[in-house]
Amino acid sequence: MIYVTITRNQDNNIIAFELSGHAGSGPYGYDLVCAAVSAVAFGMTNAVIKHSEIEPIVDQGGEGGYLKVELPEQLTEAQAQKAALLLEGMLTSLETIERDYSQHISISEK
Repeated sequence: MIYVTITRNQDNNIIAFELSGHAGSGPYGYDLVCAAVSAVAFGMTNAVIKHSEIEPIVDQGGEGGYLKVELPEQLTEAQAQKAALLLEGMLTSLETIERDYSQHISISEK
């Protein structure tokens, strides 16, 4: 099971996300849920870097199965708005995956 934890600030904007675990929906190298979640998470991280000009704090697990991305505290209003939109888009994509494959991915917010 992939566990996704979304962290929001007092303005209800996503400021971090954490992925842990393995989907187990197929053999290694053929796990479509894992591939989809990874593509969404890494694509969003790259989009934030490119389009918001933010260097997020990234922590990756040694053998895979763990990714945490956190926005830095000091952002301009424009950076914060761009990052918020991209992160909400990521969440929408992950929720779509969860809707169809809820036995392999679980999303929670704090």
